[in-house]
Amino acid sequence: MPLNAVPKTIEQGGKVRLTYELPRIGLGMIASGSPASAPGGGVSSTPPSAPSASASTSPPGGTAAPAAAGPVAAPAATITWEIVGIGTIAATPVPAGASGPWNVDWDVPANLQPSQYTARAVYAVSGSPPIDEADTFVVTSKPLGHTDPFQVQVRMRRTGTDPTDDQALWSAIRLSTDGLAFKPYAEWIEPIMCSGQLPGPRVPAPRREPLNPAMAFPGVDPYLLLRVATEVFLLARCGVHIQSNNIQQLFAGLDLADEARRYATEQPDPQAFQRAIELQWERYVGAAPGHPNPATDPAALPYLAVIREKLGNFGFPVQDGFGRNCSGILREKLAFPCFLELFWSFWHELGNLTHSVDAIALRFQNIRGPGARDPLAHVEIDPLRALNPILWGYVQDKEHRLTALRRAHEYDHHYGISQLPPGAPSLRPADSRPQFLEAFHTLLHLASAFFRDDDDTTVIADGFPVLNALRDVHLLLTEGQHNQYGDLPWTARQEMLMQQWILARPEMREFLPGRTMVAYPEAWMDRVDTMKRLQGWGSDSVIHFHNLGRFGEQLLLSVRFGNWGAVIDRDSAANWARYWRTEIQGYVHSYRSVTGADLTEAPVDTALPTLHLVRRLSPQGPGRAALPPTTRDTASPALRRRAAPRLAQPRPVPQLPPAQRPPAASPAPLPPGSQGVPRLPRREGR
Repeated sequence: MPLNAVPKTIEQGGKVRLTYELPRIGLGMIASGSPASAPGGGVSSTPPSAPSASASTSPPGGTAAPAAAGPVAAPAATITWEIVGIGTIAATPVPAGASGPWNVDWDVPANLQPSQYTARAVYAVSGSPPIDEADTFVVTSKPLGHTDPFQVQVRMRRTGTDPTDDQALWSAIRLSTDGLAFKPYAEWIEPIMCSGQLPGPRVPAPRREPLNPAMAFPGVDPYLLLRVATEVFLLARCGVHIQSNNIQQLFAGLDLADEARRYATEQPDPQAFQRAIELQWERYVGAAPGHPNPATDPAALPYLAVIREKLGNFGFPVQDGFGRNCSGILREKLAFPCFLELFWSFWHELGNLTHSVDAIALRFQNIRGPGARDPLAHVEIDPLRALNPILWGYVQDKEHRLTALRRAHEYDHHYGISQLPPGAPSLRPADSRPQFLEAFHTLLHLASAFFRDDDDTTVIADGFPVLNALRDVHLLLTEGQHNQYGDLPWTARQEMLMQQWILARPEMREFLPGRTMVAYPEAWMDRVDTMKRLQGWGSDSVIHFHNLGRFGEQLLLSVRFGNWGAVIDRDSAANWARYWRTEIQGYVHSYRSVTGADLTEAPVDTALPTLHLVRRLSPQGPGRAALPPTTRDTASPALRRRAAPRLAQPRPVPQLPPAQRPPAASPAPLPPGSQGVPRLPRREGR
């Protein structure tokens, strides 16, 4: 054997000798060598060389050619010694014409993992292909002796699961939803609204041209610019384009350090880790890398691929929208799904984002709010401010915006929950999801129990309960994925992003001053909390409502677009719980802060969030106790929804002349000490 490792079995801390010899060629062999040192104290040795004989030949005719003056010079060579998995341990220069043998001694590290290892010796000479030889040896654990310290470290680690391809979908969802947050939206909209420039050198191409919301009102150009720019922002950043030739660009902005923690990968190579995510995505969507024609690209999410097969003979139209074949499937909806959840809008509306802007719009129109005195009476927005024409356009565009009643019906259609404004008529939904809230809270409850078992290193956490709960939530979400599903969440997000930007304007700080020392994550939040204190809408910070919308949207998107109906592997559910642990525990904490209900305790809370808010806002006093918590065990969902108490609101006072106003609407009394001072009559002529 050209390479031989001796001994074949060695303990940790021992020494392995590697011997290499060039193979014999014909019947002749040249022996020579030179010493070479090896790391760890190993030394390579070679035997002395012997001179080589020269041969002469006679040409035809008998005349002898002169003999050569000496041996033919051979090029020098190098032997590279390597332990597979460890690296290069030595390099031996070989004189011209030497054939070995050569020896290298390698000191086995005392902490080397016991296993079978492969030694390689590569003989390379200029102008010839290298000769690669290998041999194996086994490293075993060294037993403890009487002189060794008896300090053995034992560590118990959390049980792991094999990676699954749907993890790449969750990374894409986080990239898409984080790109639609207020901070990237503000970075996008500020240059457009304040300087008339594009937001940056690289603007993502939108999936289609924005609509032209022309309005027959004067002075609304700034508002129209805000509306169109917000629509372009959503067109450019909503969802992911599923095509084979866009895999690398899809995960270009991924936070690999954060993803490594979620994937439970220890110190990965960044490039290799990102490529592994891209390969998972290719396998998950069934993409063929380098597909030449994206128009016929078969890549799609597994869940959407199942729906595509159900539609049977329906093909794709020539163009998305109304082309030659109006009965076809819209390719944009299949290959470019938009990752938006109406759940985000529900929690932000429940946190009074929309009500805050509507209250300012009423004051802008000189309409008094409900109550004897308007808490926004001091709001006077002069026409020299840039906010003035934007609010004017916002008021003029009222008939084109979604109403609270339309959003409430869609909340009920998607999730079986609603947020009715005061004075709105009762809902009469045609289709509702009363079981969704119970299924979603059960999923969060089982995930919390999974985390307790997963943190215990003596227990292997079972992912089957989480998997079954994921299937239930996925079924309910897809049942409500019809009619206004794609368009109403889009419009609601567009309007609420505009409302956030309006509240974040510097002019609003003069009318709605907030608490300076509170570190709000986004600039619009302190305005909403100030409005809630002025109007008496509750003391819970809008930060909790924002977290509920943000975390809830990401969780529901991962359930909605995952093909959980076909998943039977509990590792997928375990990976889902570990990946979204931050969002699950953040949602549970914010829900407890807002409603007082703990989703980690049994029995699982199934009361509507609005009932919890009404109970917490109900005044405490003699004869007026707080409303008891309502559960789904006491009444049917439809009856409970009809009988849900609303927060008591004072009746609005009509705008009557001063002489006809009721006493409650009369001007405030004089300061103390001035009530008894009579007013002198005014003299005539003065």
